[in-house]
Amino acid sequence: MSTLSVPPVLTSPRDDAIQLYRAFKGLGCDTAAVVNILSHRDVTQRSFIQHEYKTMYSEDLLKRLKSELRGKLETAVLLWMLDPAERDATVIKQAFSSGVTNPYAATEVICSRTPSQIQLIKQNYHSKFGVLLEQDIAVLTYGDHKELLLAYLSTHRHEGPEVDREMALKDAKTLFKAGEKKLGTDEKKFIRIFSERSRAQLAAISSAYHDIYGGSLKKAVKSETSGEFEHGLLTILKCSQNPAKYFAKVLHQAMKGLGTNDTTVIRVIVTRTEIDMHYIKAEYMRKFKKSLNDAVHSETSGHYQTFLLSLLGPSH
Repeated sequence: MSTLSVPPVLTSPRDDAIQLYRAFKGLGCDTAAVVNILSHRDVTQRSFIQHEYKTMYSEDLLKRLKSELRGKLETAVLLWMLDPAERDATVIKQAFSSGVTNPYAATEVICSRTPSQIQLIKQNYHSKFGVLLEQDIAVLTYGDHKELLLAYLSTHRHEGPEVDREMALKDAKTLFKAGEKKLGTDEKKFIRIFSERSRAQLAAISSAYHDIYGGSLKKAVKSETSGEFEHGLLTILKCSQNPAKYFAKVLHQAMKGLGTNDTTVIRVIVTRTEIDMHYIKAEYMRKFKKSLNDAVHSETSGHYQTFLLSLLGPSH
């Protein structure tokens, strides 16, 4: 579901390509024009614009954008121009290839996506980078974190709303015995259940856990695990219940206190704009009593700010 809050676009992809070419010509780039066009086009339109640009000017639009834009704006626009699966694959690859690896970002993307999204990410990763995603994960992560990601990437999970209550009770008891009840933690049982159960089923397990033991499964994960393994389990669990609330919290965390984690802000806004941004904005307002637009406005500036706010759409 697209959540780009803009009036219908009346210009054709060909007209947009011409306007972009004009914005690049001459001394300096008309960045405002570039931002205005691209931030108000949906995924299909952006694809058509790239095709038209290549046809008319025998030049790759992404390469031109890379040479014309700078810094955070460049990062955001280049990610925005990709289709969702290629974008996710790129985020994961960048998380492992930059000077400082960022397993947090790769874990967030993998553990928050649906099984059908994961299949497309894996296909794009292989065709774009010439290596299987699972091969990179096996080499670049370790321990329980690695086992969780590999299991989550390879296991087929149901995507429907159906729930097996009896199995939920059984799994809740298994997780209690594997964690809070014993000395140490049986991580393999957490990995198996969290990677094999559907979102609806995991939400039912969480509910059953609370009904039987009075505590929350989320708190059990926090007390029994740590580091990237904990982050992966919590991402899977939170996204099984309310993905929008999860991403609202990620954005708040990235912008609170001194400084802003722009990598996270860009990643979340660009990847969720055409999926569930309406819901994320509502959750942000409900939890933090401030609009996401206001938060982004106070933490950013210039064309970068304009671009992100255009993706977010009106604050109401």
